[in-house]
Amino acid sequence: MAKKAKGQGRARQQRAVVTARVEAGEARLEPEREHPRAWSLLLDGAPQSHVDLDEPTRLVFAYQRTFGDVLDLAAPERAPLRVLHLGGGALTLARYVAATRPRSTQQVAEADGALVRFVREELPIPPEWRIRVRHGDAREVLGKVPDSWADVVLSDVFRGARTPAHLTTVEYLAEVRRVLREDGVFAANLTDGPPGAYLRAQVATAAAVFGERCLVAPPAVLGGRRFGNGVLVASARRLPVEELGRRAARGEQPARLQHGADLAEFAGRAAPVTDARATPSPAPPEGVFA
Repeated sequence: MAKKAKGQGRARQQRAVVTARVEAGEARLEPEREHPRAWSLLLDGAPQSHVDLDEPTRLVFAYQRTFGDVLDLAAPERAPLRVLHLGGGALTLARYVAATRPRSTQQVAEADGALVRFVREELPIPPEWRIRVRHGDAREVLGKVPDSWADVVLSDVFRGARTPAHLTTVEYLAEVRRVLREDGVFAANLTDGPPGAYLRAQVATAAAVFGERCLVAPPAVLGGRRFGNGVLVASARRLPVEELGRRAARGEQPARLQHGADLAEFAGRAAPVTDARATPSPAPPEGVFA
């Protein structure tokens, strides 16, 4: 049951903080002052998603903006896509696709059923948007998707602010590759901190499955100097790295794109991660979300 800090009614009608107990802990929707129907979703204090019900194309988090860039460049403008979202959150990217590419077909895998109910109650989705939410572990749902179904697969799964180990491996990416069309694109939200070993290993893992890769992240994250997000993009076809790089550099939170020889140098001698030796992504430092 969702709780309002004061007053009654749904989050879209009220400007009070809204909280609920979900399987992952406490879900919290915090209003944005400057935008009357915009909300940030936090799980146990860690930022997860941002949604503006009036402007679903406004992507506030830098990694989500990069996801948006990947989606923008995946096909001609407004052409419908088949998109598989591994990790639901507040359904920010599913809303973005529905707004920018009408008639798209989307599936969302989310393990936390209570979170899905909370988000749907407080931040409702227009009924005409073709978004199907499937309750279950991301890899289990992935295994049930038909071969060559998706144009784009987005991976953004965290448990306790860490990506689960079984979603970091060659075997996992092989399943992603199976689900993608021949020219499909995969993008993953990754987090890492000093010294950056996890990001390097994820680049090596992607190289074992996909012919093309690039990584978008702030320079300090790429340099292993601070904890933060990076987006790994991979495909069997050539990626639009020039345009992705331009968009990353001119964002409100500028990032750098690494590709080709630069990315290979970044990965260094990192070995691909397999199911047999996988570990979750690093835990964020204490106070990083304060």
